[in-house]
Amino acid sequence: MPRLRRLYQVWKGNNRFWCGGRLIFGPDGASLSLSMLLIAGPSIAFCSQVLAKILNHEMTDDDNQNRILGSPVLIVTALLTVADLAFLLLTSSRDPGIVPRNARPPDSDEAFDVTTPSMEWVSAATPHLQLPRTKDVNVDGFTVRVKFCDTCLLYRPPRASHCSICNNCVQKFDHHCPWVDQCIGVRNYRFFFLFISSSTFLCIYVFTFSWLNILIEGKRYHNSVWKSMRSEVLSLVLIVYTFIAIWFVGGLTAFHVYLISTNQTTYENFRYCYDKKENPYNKGLLKNFKDVFFSKIPPSLNDFRSWVLEDSPEASSISWNSGINIVGSKEKIDLEMGNMTELSSNMQITNTMQDLDCTAIDDNVQEKGRHEDVASYPFAFPVVQEPTEQASTCNNQTCIRADGMIMDEMSDEESCLNDISTHVDDDGHLLET
Repeated sequence: MPRLRRLYQVWKGNNRFWCGGRLIFGPDGASLSLSMLLIAGPSIAFCSQVLAKILNHEMTDDDNQNRILGSPVLIVTALLTVADLAFLLLTSSRDPGIVPRNARPPDSDEAFDVTTPSMEWVSAATPHLQLPRTKDVNVDGFTVRVKFCDTCLLYRPPRASHCSICNNCVQKFDHHCPWVDQCIGVRNYRFFFLFISSSTFLCIYVFTFSWLNILIEGKRYHNSVWKSMRSEVLSLVLIVYTFIAIWFVGGLTAFHVYLISTNQTTYENFRYCYDKKENPYNKGLLKNFKDVFFSKIPPSLNDFRSWVLEDSPEASSISWNSGINIVGSKEKIDLEMGNMTELSSNMQITNTMQDLDCTAIDDNVQEKGRHEDVASYPFAFPVVQEPTEQASTCNNQTCIRADGMIMDEMSDEESCLNDISTHVDDDGHLLET
């Protein structure tokens, strides 16, 4: 029997969840730990050097002692480090804008009520229903083409894309960043930019004061910078390290300033989406920055702590979000929609009844001379002759009596064989229902 579980426990993406589904991370936790180490390690080393200088000055009480690395430098470095790590965790631990999956492909009305010049059709994931690969939607007067996702079984919203690493469709997908171990989308892009910009400022800050420390310490060696470097090895190492990091995070920050000013994503820029046509999302420099930093972050489309019904390969599932829908054994309930679903014992449909063909129900109601009890039974089949009081109809799976009761094939096999003679014509052929 299906059982209730939290949505994050049955999530089909490659994400990892902490704190009972409150925090969502990417599939590779080692990269996030490495990023935290690359930030915290040099910062702790620099703060230790500053603290040593402060204690040495208090012990010697020498006015000629190096005063560039004092308490203000220590406090600012600690604050920058904490802020940088906080932005990193806010980026990597929140839902980037995951689009909930569909349990089934769109219905025929939605599939064919589209305007698209595409002649490519989806058939691999939906062999029983052909869907156009793309369709056109209107965005602020511009026609934008969206694609069908074979994994999530939906037409992606504009600017959304499917991440192959996290295995999710993400709203306003920018890229998957391995350093934060998370997709960058509409709900965490602001924190991602604050993370890389604060990392750049922290590197410039440590680089600048490490150089000042070497230059001031050179006064002890008759303004010899080389001798000062040999005495301040830690400052020299931090200069080399931060110089390399500035080129990386600084260049990334400058690139994303350009993307924000033009309202593009990294994915769109690398695919040259707007080189030959106008960008429908560009609202101007000020409004573009306002949308990123001063607009309300949209709520998550998924409640990962909600209760859902776990898939059961033996029994069918029933959902009543908008009425009761009988779902076949091969079409289980969607576990990513986050809807609370209950299952009562009187609403279970056996596997035998699931295989019955109900296409002739309307004809049964209109059939003249039909017995009232049989006509009122929703799974009844039309028969050639009027059923007798004790007659039963049989097929290769079940036996349905005239009173509407279903007899199991294994338990009432002999009674079905006896009753089947009542449906044989003069030539010995079995009458089909």
